[in-house]
Amino acid sequence: MRLALDGLGAHRGRYALAVEDLASGRSAAYGSPTSSTETFTSASIVKVDILAALLLRAQDRGEQLSPAQRQLASDMIRVSDNDAAQKLWGEIGGRQGLDAANARLGLSSAHAGQRVPWGLTRTTARDQISLLKAVFTQDSPLNTASRSYLRSLMSTVADGQNWGIGAAGTPGTPPALKNGWLPDGTTQLWIVNSVGIVERAGHSLLVVVLTDGQPTQEAGIALVEHVAAAAVEALVRTP
Repeated sequence: MRLALDGLGAHRGRYALAVEDLASGRSAAYGSPTSSTETFTSASIVKVDILAALLLRAQDRGEQLSPAQRQLASDMIRVSDNDAAQKLWGEIGGRQGLDAANARLGLSSAHAGQRVPWGLTRTTARDQISLLKAVFTQDSPLNTASRSYLRSLMSTVADGQNWGIGAAGTPGTPPALKNGWLPDGTTQLWIVNSVGIVERAGHSLLVVVLTDGQPTQEAGIALVEHVAAAAVEALVRTP
C-alpha cells in the first residue's frame, strides 16, 4: 500500500489514513509525515461520536431516543447541521460526556482535557477506526438497534455531502460515511476529513482519511478520495 500512496505524487498539507478489512482482519495505516497516532482537528466527523455517546446514554437508561432527539440526530448526520450538533453536545454532557463514552467505545484519551468547541476536538486515524468498529461490528457497547440506526443515517447523507471515502467503494454500492470540513481561521487553509465503511471486491472495509493544511476544500476532497481509493485497492488486491 505504501508504494501505491507514494505513487500519488506531491500534495499540500498532511494526511493520515487507516483502513481495516472486516472480513480478513487485515489493516494498514499511512501518515504524512508521521503515523496514524498523529492528531488532527475533528471538524464534523465528531458528530458520529456525539451520536454514539447519546445512544449509549439512552441504552444505560433503558430508553429510546425521543422524536425530537431523532430529528436532531438525523439533521446532525445527514445534513451536518451544527445547531443540532450543539444541542446534542449539551445533552451528552459536553466534553466530559464525550470522553466518558469514548472510554467505553475504545478510543484513547489523546485529546482529553482540552476546553474547545466540539468541532475543534482532536482525533487520530487509529481512534476513528476504533469508533467505526463500535458502529459497524458486533464487538461494541452499542447494541444492535443503536448500530443499525447510526448506519442508516450515515448511509443517507445529503447530496453534496456524499463525497470522500465512498470513492474507494464499488461503484453503485452506497457507502456509510460522515465527512468534516472546516477552514482554519488563522491560516485560511482547510481541514477535510472522511470516515466510514465501503464495500469493494467482496470486502467490507473501514476507511479513515484525516487531512489539514489543504489550500481549498475541493483540494482536500480530491486528496481524501485519491488516498482512500488507492489504499483500498492496494489492500484488497494484495495477496
